Amino acid sequence: MSAVSAADGVLLSQATSAVEAAGDVLRERHTPRSRGVGLTEIVAEIHANDAAVLDVLKDPLLASRPGSRWAEDELAGGALPGGEWWVVDPAEGNINHVHGMADWAVTATLVRDNRPVLAVVHLPLSGDTYTALAGAGAALNGEPLRTSDKTDLGAALTGTGQAKPGEDEHLFRRMGESVTAMLINGLVVRVSVPATLQLIHVAAGRMDAFWQFSDVRSGLVAGALLVSEAGGTVTDIQGAPWTLASRDFLAAAPGIHQAASRVLATTT
Repeated sequence: MSAVSAADGVLLSQATSAVEAAGDVLRERHTPRSRGVGLTEIVAEIHANDAAVLDVLKDPLLASRPGSRWAEDELAGGALPGGEWWVVDPAEGNINHVHGMADWAVTATLVRDNRPVLAVVHLPLSGDTYTALAGAGAALNGEPLRTSDKTDLGAALTGTGQAKPGEDEHLFRRMGESVTAMLINGLVVRVSVPATLQLIHVAAGRMDAFWQFSDVRSGLVAGALLVSEAGGTVTDIQGAPWTLASRDFLAAAPGIHQAASRVLATTT
C-alpha cells in the first residue's frame, strides 16, 4: 500500500467510526410508529434528527481531515469550490425514520476537487456499513462488492425516486414518464426514497440500475462512488460522465447501462 493509499485507509477507518457512532444516536431516536401528523410536526422531527446526529458527527469528520470544509446544505446541488469537502446526510431517508420505517442511514462522503474519493454509508438497524475508496474498491462490512452481471434490460430490476419535496411539476411528470418507459422495457421498477438506499443495492448487485432527475449531492455522491468502485457505470441520463454539475443521474450494471440510458433519454 502506498503512502497516499495508507493515509486514505486510515481516514476511511476514522470516518467509519464517526459515522457508526452517529448511527447509534439516530437508532436511539427511532420509534416503530410515525412521529407527527401535521407538516409542522414532521419537519420539526426531521430537523431534530439532523441536529442530534451532527452534534456527534461533524467535529470528528472535520478533525480527521484538517483543512477540509463542510457542505452545509444537504439539499444543495451543483459543483463545489476546489479542495476537500465533507458531503454528509445525517439522516438519509429522514422522512422514513420519522414515519417509523426502516429505510434510513447515515452517510458521509469526502469530495476532493469535485470528485467523491471516500464514502461511508451506515445502516444502524442492521449494523451494515458500506464503504468505498476511489481506486480501491467498495465493500460491505469489509467484503468486496460487485455490480450485477445482467445484460438484458428486460430482466432488470431498476429504481428511481424524487430527491426532495417541492420539485417542479415538469420534473414530476418526467419522473412518471421515465417510470412508464422503464416498466415497458425492464422487468420491475422500484420508486422509493432515499437514493442511497437504492444505490447500495446497485453496488451490491441486488438491483441493476437507479436513475434520478436531480443534482442533490448528498443523496448521490456516496452511492456514485460505491457503484463505480463496485464495477458499475455512473453517468448522466444521456450517457455522459457524471459530475457534481450534472443535472441528472444514472448508475447501472455495465451490461444494461447503455440500454437504460437509451430508454430514459426519451423522456424530456
